[in-house]
Amino acid sequence: MAFNESKTNRRSFLKRVVQAFSALGLVAAGTMYWLYVFPRHTGKRKIMHVYICATDDLPVLGVKQFFMDYPLHGRTVTKKIFIVNTDTEPYALSGVCTHLGCLVNWQRSAQRFRCPCHQGQYDIAGQVISGPPPAPLQRLALHIKNDKVFVGIKV
Repeated sequence: MAFNESKTNRRSFLKRVVQAFSALGLVAAGTMYWLYVFPRHTGKRKIMHVYICATDDLPVLGVKQFFMDYPLHGRTVTKKIFIVNTDTEPYALSGVCTHLGCLVNWQRSAQRFRCPCHQGQYDIAGQVISGPPPAPLQRLALHIKNDKVFVGIKV
């Protein structure tokens, strides 16, 4: 009789453990569903315009590298950018490779941006020429006001 009692206790214990884990799984699934349907940050990110340089410091023709500092969540973030001036109006490109986030460099002799990590290459417009990058370099909003150059960054 003692053997059957311990078997019953063990079964009821295991049954309760399975029920507890099932309830925990349902709560976790419900939470994940709730977070998916009602995300916390549903608004679009704002564009912050950061002063880069005076118009006299823009490249006449070609590419010039800049570093822009801006506040984000209580700290200062530095971002590498390039301002490109061709026959048309100047534009800004992010200095971050779209493959794995390495910083690209402009090589004037080859007239292209190169990623030192995995040999990704972009033309002067930021379009992928070769290598693993899946997308072109990000183009950033650039505007000039009162002889000052500002670049827009999403924060």
